Amino acid sequence: MNLKPEEKEIGRQNFQEAVGTTRRDFLRGTVLVGAAAGTSLGAMYYGYGAKVERPLRVGFLGTGDEGGVLIGALNPDFVEVVAIADIRPYNQHRAFHGDWSSDGTKKARPGLMDVYGWNTEDEARKHVKVYTDSYEELLDNPDVEAVIIALPLWLHDVAAIKAMHKGKPVLTEKLMAHSVRQCKEMARVAAATGLILATGLQRHYNILYTNAVDQIQRGLLGDIHMIRAQWHRGNLPGKDSWKPPLPGSEDYTLHDFEVALNAAKKQGRQAVDQVVAAHQLLSKLRSWKGKLKSARGSSIDVWQARVAQVEKQMEDIHVDAAKYGYIEKTLGDGSGHIRTPLEELIRWRLWDRTGGGLMAELGSHQVDAASIFISSQRKDGKTVHPLSVIASGCRSLFPADRDVDDHVYCTFEFPGKGYYKGEDTEGVADPNKKIGVVYSSINGNGYGGHGEVVLGTKGTLILENEKEAMLFKGSSTSTRISVKESKAGAQMDTYETGGGPAALAETATPADVSRGYREEIEDWAWCILNPSPEHQPKCTPDVALDDAVVVLTSNIAMRENRRIEYKPEWFDKDSDETPEGKPPRPLSELG
Repeated sequence: MNLKPEEKEIGRQNFQEAVGTTRRDFLRGTVLVGAAAGTSLGAMYYGYGAKVERPLRVGFLGTGDEGGVLIGALNPDFVEVVAIADIRPYNQHRAFHGDWSSDGTKKARPGLMDVYGWNTEDEARKHVKVYTDSYEELLDNPDVEAVIIALPLWLHDVAAIKAMHKGKPVLTEKLMAHSVRQCKEMARVAAATGLILATGLQRHYNILYTNAVDQIQRGLLGDIHMIRAQWHRGNLPGKDSWKPPLPGSEDYTLHDFEVALNAAKKQGRQAVDQVVAAHQLLSKLRSWKGKLKSARGSSIDVWQARVAQVEKQMEDIHVDAAKYGYIEKTLGDGSGHIRTPLEELIRWRLWDRTGGGLMAELGSHQVDAASIFISSQRKDGKTVHPLSVIASGCRSLFPADRDVDDHVYCTFEFPGKGYYKGEDTEGVADPNKKIGVVYSSINGNGYGGHGEVVLGTKGTLILENEKEAMLFKGSSTSTRISVKESKAGAQMDTYETGGGPAALAETATPADVSRGYREEIEDWAWCILNPSPEHQPKCTPDVALDDAVVVLTSNIAMRENRRIEYKPEWFDKDSDETPEGKPPRPLSELG
């Protein structure tokens, strides 16, 4: 993805030209009509209704980082939040007020008050019931028609199954569950209850990816033979988004912190750093109170909001995390540090018991994207499953204060055209016809961000940060193209400047591209409010299970440092076979 600005601009224009040419009829028939009717692109692209008679009444289980993003993506015309459940005061506060940590976090997590136009938290609470203990009470609320689950990964299956047994359809954050066994149990309960169970794999609802699939299906890239994907972040010890600060002890006040800090200053910079690191929240509170004191004009409101947020974060110290299944453990970093149940709750992504590491949190999206691209070459619409995975992981930057790796590298083999007899039938024809998918996710250096490079025999497609798409003929990054239709399919040719089709494509692909959260929630809500066997969200249990099998098997390959061949039975929700070797429990035990 190391492109010069001028090369990126050529790639963007090429992609717009291709979209505008090959989807001209679609765009004219939907974008122009939709613009006149004021409907969303999501409804036009993905086939769900542009309106509902009334919003779906929804409860949120978990309002932390991901829950806050989903709240920020809500369309009030489709969804009415009537209840939230979270055991942390910090998350409850952010659910209403948004995340004021920075301008970027406030934009991503604006909070319910902004989404619904409520002026105060008191006003918001007249509309939204808050459950601070057991989410089971929320599930018993007859006013809640469906639930969105954004709890830590290890709780997805339990919460989803309980919700479905209470008659509530579910949208759960990715990954579907912590193990393939749990995924199959969720899928079977959904089938038995007849309720909609969707999983948040939002690239299925990202217009850039939808347009990219269209170009692949029309043959612009030729035959895909390689996909390279990455998600690189700059996390380092002391600057780790997966290790947020913990609330201080009840008897350690801001005054105590200032005393310790002043004493440390006499010992040097290292001593100061140790005190600050040990009491990050108190340090932040001290700093932000100082900024509030010197604030003027409209910035006073900003700093008041930030101070209030940190004060709520400090209240997490009162949460009895052990009551909710979190456990104490001595860490293996040689420090003798005991990880408390509260630390496991707040930093749940760091441990195998509660999280799934980089592949579950990040890689799941991009493995899903690779599968979308490869499957789009099939004429029968079936999902193409990988043949094998070789994976390795390491913790080269962070100490043994966690289980998860900070670097992961995976190589997947997918069947390409010609691997099976015919195009869409089983039976090995040529075992050399494979597509390689190489994936890396690292910490310590965020160069290149995240995205996918799709290499075909005729062209190259690059998607960056879910916001930009670029198309090139062959490997050339300096050639403008035109697209011509023929009996053999769409073809790229060299092209000077021009492009009415590109202008139309720009209308269909806005500059501020939606990542798909809003569209996936709209579709889910519309399907629930318009019940019919054919009204199903794009990310059904089958789709979510496919992604989970690929990801969770790669984690096993990393852990055991070996190559694993995928079995077709693992992808079948009705089969009891799983990569971890534990079969799903009978429905009678999933009450």
